[in-house]
Amino acid sequence: MKHVSFKISTLLISTLFAQNAIASGYHFGTQSVGAQSTANAAAEAADASTIFSNPAGLTKLDGRGEFTISGNLVFPSIKYGEAKGTYYNSTVPVTGSDSGKITEVTFAPHMYGAYKLNDKVTLGLGMYIPFGSKTEYDEDSVLRYNINKLGLTTIAIEPAIAYQATPQHSFGAGLIGQYSQAELRKYADWGASGTNPLLRQGHSDGRGDVKGNDWGFGYHLGWMFDVNDRVRVGVNYRSKVEHNLKGTAKWDAVGSAVNGSTPTSALLQKVIQSPTSQTVVTPFGSTTGRGYVPSEKASVKIVTPESLSVHGMYRATDKVNLFGDITWTRHSRFNKAELMFENEKQVAGGTRSNKTVITPNWRDTYKVAVGGSYQYSEPLQLRAGIAFDQSPIKTSQDRLNTMPDANRIWYSVGARYTHKKNHVFETAFTYVDIKDSDFKAEQSTGSDVDSKGATSARFKTYASILGVQYTYKF
Repeated sequence: MKHVSFKISTLLISTLFAQNAIASGYHFGTQSVGAQSTANAAAEAADASTIFSNPAGLTKLDGRGEFTISGNLVFPSIKYGEAKGTYYNSTVPVTGSDSGKITEVTFAPHMYGAYKLNDKVTLGLGMYIPFGSKTEYDEDSVLRYNINKLGLTTIAIEPAIAYQATPQHSFGAGLIGQYSQAELRKYADWGASGTNPLLRQGHSDGRGDVKGNDWGFGYHLGWMFDVNDRVRVGVNYRSKVEHNLKGTAKWDAVGSAVNGSTPTSALLQKVIQSPTSQTVVTPFGSTTGRGYVPSEKASVKIVTPESLSVHGMYRATDKVNLFGDITWTRHSRFNKAELMFENEKQVAGGTRSNKTVITPNWRDTYKVAVGGSYQYSEPLQLRAGIAFDQSPIKTSQDRLNTMPDANRIWYSVGARYTHKKNHVFETAFTYVDIKDSDFKAEQSTGSDVDSKGATSARFKTYASILGVQYTYKF
């Protein structure tokens, strides 16, 4: 399955196979350093990044306009051990590495701008990273018949408008356009349904390298209510995004039966490397008609989840502000996904199939965050927050090996420094403590284009996030 190339969305890939994200599910987790410093509990609309948290907050900004630029460095750590796997329909263990550490630093930039047309209407434009990370196992990992590598980069562009209906009530709306890119690698035991013993048990692996890109669209609504001079509440809704993704799959094989120097290896190399798109790839010996052609069409339908946030701010004193946020995400939309191939294939167990079905059975989730700020001096404000972020994964059987997701707690601290009222500098540091987790997967049922046996592993995971931000007001 070498060079499996899907010209489809990273959003699809992140949804199907997920990633080592710093927020639950497959979300990046923070799009504003100011909000990050309070564990994303803030509803203060202090700068143009309010476009992401609540577009209605654009009407609360000072001055005629402003722009904000920020960046996050994410330092994830995934330690896996006790990894085990067997070949399909066999008790023979998969050979390879059974432990390791995955660390891949990710940089995520965000930019926002706002301009007041008049006392009632404010326009905004945001560019932010809703998804982004990379998880890669050793190529000889015993988990290679699951997902072996996943890289993800997603950029969202959101024009927004806010309207000050009354001195107390503001409303906002945005149109979300999201461009995504991804890469993925997966192995399959192509000898699982063959009869030649030289090709069984990993001697002829399929290896897939997946790359894709796509645009998806959604919308964003917000409301803010200044109850009085001390209390502000808000509601923020982000819509679902539907995708009908189409692409191309290219097939090849690796393993000692293919890469060796025997006459059989030479024959397999010649057949597999044939440039003719209609040539049937036969890494199983002389049998033909198994449906693995060098290039074919592939497609999938997916719906990404909507979310609803309720947040508030309380000015306890002239120096102290308190913040709170509760966010619900409809992760249960990701309960099944079918990757469809153009051609039927003879798969593990001797049956034929043209699809791979993933059933993670995710649940809806809540994130609860509280935070505060203290005006230490006229230019310097200190900030902190804590959050509980619920995982959509219910059991170890629902977990994907490229996303050892579990319930997590955010611990955040930060500072804001204002220079001459026009220049605002911010920094934040967050430690994300992720609960230890198990991964278990049963062997293929024989009805999917797959060939894995039973696999399992244990994970210890955490992440650190460093953010810096600059805002210029004019």
